[in-house]
Amino acid sequence: MVQGEYPPSGSDGGAQAPARVQVRGLTKRFQTADGPMTALDNVSVDIHANEFVSLLGPSGCGKTTLLRVIGGLDIATGGVVTIDGDSVEAARRARRFGVVFQDATLLPWRSVADNASLLLDVTKQRDRRDVVGPLLKTVGLEGFERHYPAQLSGGMRQRVALARALALSPDILLMDEPFAALDALTRERMGEELLRIWDGSRSVVFVTHAIAEAVMLSDRVVVMSPRPGRIVADVTIDLPRPRDRAVRESDGFRDYESMLRSYIEGVPA
Repeated sequence: MVQGEYPPSGSDGGAQAPARVQVRGLTKRFQTADGPMTALDNVSVDIHANEFVSLLGPSGCGKTTLLRVIGGLDIATGGVVTIDGDSVEAARRARRFGVVFQDATLLPWRSVADNASLLLDVTKQRDRRDVVGPLLKTVGLEGFERHYPAQLSGGMRQRVALARALALSPDILLMDEPFAALDALTRERMGEELLRIWDGSRSVVFVTHAIAEAVMLSDRVVVMSPRPGRIVADVTIDLPRPRDRAVRESDGFRDYESMLRSYIEGVPA
C-alpha cells in the first residue's frame, strides 16, 4: 500500500475496527541555521490496536520525528494525530504511551528495581511492590533487582528501560531504535524477547533502519523516503508467529527483505 490508500493493508474495507492511532496529513518543519527544513511531508498512516508496526527507512527520513509527534514529544506543523479518537495531549495525560529510546537513559544512582519503578514512584498510581518484581521477571532480570546500571550489559540496560516503559501498562509502546547500539547477536535475542513480551497485547510503533529486524518483528512495515519524509509503502508481513530461526531462514522472509530493500532504494518491487 502506498500513502493515501485507505483502509490499511490487510483490511477488508469495512470489518476492521477504527485505528487506535490515526495520522492524517502530518507535516513537520524545523527551523535551522540554513532556513526551514521539512522533516515530514503529508504523512498519513493508521496503527490498529495490538498491532506491531515498524517505521523503516534511511537515516534522516523522519522516522523518529513521526514517532515523537505520535507520542506528543514534538508538535506537528500541520495535520492531525488522534489516539482512539482523542487528542495526543489527552492520551499523554492518561499515560497511554510507554517510550523506549536508543539510549536506555537509566539513572546511575538508582538500582534496577528503582529505575524500573521510576514512573510508578512519580505517579503513585500503582503499588510498586505488586508491579516491579513480576515486570523484572518478565524482561529476564529476576535476581538483578539490586544491581546498578554500571553493572549491567547494554542488553540488560535496555531490558530495564523496557520494564520502566511497561510499568504503567500503556496501550501504545513507542520504541526508537532501542537495539541499535547492541551487537548483532544481542540485538537478535532482544528482538525475540520483545516479541515474547508483546505477544499481541498492545500497539507497538518501532523505529528501525534494519530491514531484517523490521520483517522479524512486524505485522506491518511502513517504509519512508529520504527527507522530506513521506510514506512510500505500507507492507503487511504475512509470516507465521511465533517467529523463530526457521522463519528467519525461510524463502518468504528473504522475499520480504528484498521487497523492502527495493522500496528503500526507490526501485519498484
